[in-house]
Amino acid sequence: MASLDTYLKQMLENDGSDLHLSVGSVPKIRASGRISALSDEIITADKMSELLQSVTRPERWEDYLLNHDLDLAYEISGLARFRGSFFYNHWGQAAVFRQIPAEILSFDTLKLPEVLKDVCQYKEGLVLVTGPTGSGKSTTLAAMMDYINENFQKHIITVEDPIEFVHLKKKSVIVHREVGEHSHSFANALRGAMRADPDIVLVGEMRELETIKLALSCASMGMLVFGTLHTNNAPKTIDRIIDAFPADEQAQIRVLLAGCLTCIVSQLLCKKIPSGRVAVHEILLQHDALPNTIRIGKTSEVRGIIESSRAQGMLLMDSSIAIQLEAGNISPEEAYMKAANKDAFKKFLPTLEALSEESEADAKESSK
Repeated sequence: MASLDTYLKQMLENDGSDLHLSVGSVPKIRASGRISALSDEIITADKMSELLQSVTRPERWEDYLLNHDLDLAYEISGLARFRGSFFYNHWGQAAVFRQIPAEILSFDTLKLPEVLKDVCQYKEGLVLVTGPTGSGKSTTLAAMMDYINENFQKHIITVEDPIEFVHLKKKSVIVHREVGEHSHSFANALRGAMRADPDIVLVGEMRELETIKLALSCASMGMLVFGTLHTNNAPKTIDRIIDAFPADEQAQIRVLLAGCLTCIVSQLLCKKIPSGRVAVHEILLQHDALPNTIRIGKTSEVRGIIESSRAQGMLLMDSSIAIQLEAGNISPEEAYMKAANKDAFKKFLPTLEALSEESEADAKESSK
């Protein structure tokens, strides 16, 4: 048994989602959004090296020592699967392990907006699921892939670093490719996918310029491309893609994006009452005015498109937050903290002092 397994099992026993390890610090976990100490043992440099090396193949360990960054998947047989992110910080080696649910959760279990089932039936275009780290993007994408797998006969190629959810064979043919294991880079894997007759391509993360460009090319060639970005709403997502390119290429990219963008789903996780977390969403779908809005660079008008198209299934993030607040799933304080237009939620707060006290409590808990 790998020495790391003890910490991972303790994390699961405490309903944790993430394990944080760093030289000179105690092991910590994140549970229901809050970070707390798992034990009072200070991790030494030797101990950290032992923990990480115990779950890493020799050639990949050498890559980590050389490049100071590594992503991988690790599984405790019969218990759970984890995504590991190794890096270096001021004190030396460090890592974060996130639990990947053993079971792919369904649309109904996750309570995803029903309109996303329609998105899964698109024949072509670019679908982006966005949000900050830990917002459940991978879980939502997995549910969408599983829905397609159960209901349609498609050829799906996933390109991930590392592979997170492994889909069983149902109606579709699904090929999982891992960067570092099955291809040297996202770009190389995407070039290979373009020649492999896919109906759907899933890009685990659109991080690099070349990856974004190739994803846009795949979508423009008639494939349905799913990808993720670390953005909080639809306008910022569009701007992030455009701004990733040099100034002299941006006009061309606007035209390309305008022609293939079909959906942006932005997601945040809120603290749920009495415990756990609940997702809120912003959804932008195809609209006659959207392509021209992108081409001329008027992304500020995207919110207006969403607001005027609620009957078609579009949704602003603040509207989704308001729905959860009205249902009693989240507190007024949580709604206020997550909202973009905080003034609209001030009236629900008992007092601003109460909000300040909760923020201070969260800060003290995180510092332990």
